[in-house]
Amino acid sequence: MFIDLSFYAAITILVLVFLAAAIKILREYERGVIFTLGRFTGVKGPGLIIIIPFIQQMVRVDLRTRVLDVPTQDVISHDNVSVQVNAVIYFRVIDPERATIQVEDFLQATSQLAQTTLRSVLGKHDLDEMLSERDKLNNDIQEILDTQTDAWGIKVANVEIKHVDIDQTMVRAIARQAEAERERRAKIINAEGEHQAAQKLLDAAEILAKCPEAMQLRYLGTLGVIAGEKNSTIVFPFPVEAWKFLAGFEEHK
Repeated sequence: MFIDLSFYAAITILVLVFLAAAIKILREYERGVIFTLGRFTGVKGPGLIIIIPFIQQMVRVDLRTRVLDVPTQDVISHDNVSVQVNAVIYFRVIDPERATIQVEDFLQATSQLAQTTLRSVLGKHDLDEMLSERDKLNNDIQEILDTQTDAWGIKVANVEIKHVDIDQTMVRAIARQAEAERERRAKIINAEGEHQAAQKLLDAAEILAKCPEAMQLRYLGTLGVIAGEKNSTIVFPFPVEAWKFLAGFEEHK
């Protein structure tokens, strides 16, 4: 009787172990890549799945978006400026079969590819472009990574350059350059203003020259403004025509 109970207990334990090895539960964001005697036989999940122990093996694959922090990279820009750049990449597995079979460790492979791509793309651009055209650079890196990782069943959704660190000497040089650029723009704006004002004065002079009565009205208006300010001394403008008349009179004498 004791032997029989031990036998049944052993059978029960074996059955429980078999069921534990055979029954797998996959979450909504998980898939199971099934290998039968070493050969790929399909992708299962989510939910409850059953595999044959010792004959079939299952590899879990997470389909959620992953955030990969690319370590700081030393980059030489196209204009020979040394900068340190780091970035963050958002990607996810869209094909569990390829992500398991085509690459040994897709996370490590994506990280290494991101580092080399970051250095390669940024090295083709000047420092000014790195600082002012980040959106374009992000898109360029994302497109290259997405194309390269497609064979691994990986979809790169987004790339964001986080920091572009520059040597302090270069920071001061950039500050001086920016200050010079602001002064240049200020001088250009001031010159454009002077040009427009001169053009308006020329237009007004041409209009007044066509109508001498308008010039007299302008004189009277100016005198009214001066008188309103209660000045003790008033200077009357001397007409150019009168000066020409007097000059001609002197010549005839």
